[in-house]
Amino acid sequence: MNETIQRTKSMTRNVVEIDHPLIQHKLTIMRDRSTASGKFRMLLKEISLLMGYEATRDLAMTLKNIETPLAEMNAPTLAGKKLCIFSILRAGDGLLNGLLELVPSARVGHIGIYRDPESFEAVEYFFKGPQQLEDRLSLVVDPMLATGHSAVAAIDHIKSKGAKDIRFICLLAAPEGLEALHQAHPDVTVFTASIESGLNEKGYILPGIGDAGDRIFGTSR
Repeated sequence: MNETIQRTKSMTRNVVEIDHPLIQHKLTIMRDRSTASGKFRMLLKEISLLMGYEATRDLAMTLKNIETPLAEMNAPTLAGKKLCIFSILRAGDGLLNGLLELVPSARVGHIGIYRDPESFEAVEYFFKGPQQLEDRLSLVVDPMLATGHSAVAAIDHIKSKGAKDIRFICLLAAPEGLEALHQAHPDVTVFTASIESGLNEKGYILPGIGDAGDRIFGTSR
């Protein structure tokens, strides 16, 4: 039986849970274990576009004098240096591709981090990013905020390079990950499509979508 769901957007402790109906509908299809990798990738890209609107809602603006075909005017345009999108490899690229369609002029950084299967601690193996981060908004993207260790390690590194204005975008967030990130970086706002129930004994998000990287790229463990 179908039922109507009352939607509310929550924002507490620097967490924005985005309630857009299209995001929630697409996320439901992604959760289904029968959804193929190609469809999964397409939906993640579409969701990242929608989430990107919310995460960039308050970008700084200035006025630029232009001429339309009919008149001269002072028109709004983005101010300051181009923003940077940091993808936490490998699954972060699933969100990166959609955000680059939204902001094609953005600079891109990559952070290679994997989670140790025994300790769940983050192990970094690669970093490459643009310069002058202190003057840019940095969006850090990873579909899953589970234990929070990878997100905290990534933001630690970005801050060490000078970044001051940082936002984290994820598809799903576990309460444990939100707490860990808030404790380490209370100044970083998290944008997510869903705050989930919690983690299982292996550190996977419940009810979740499974392993995001495997489902994006069609691989298996």
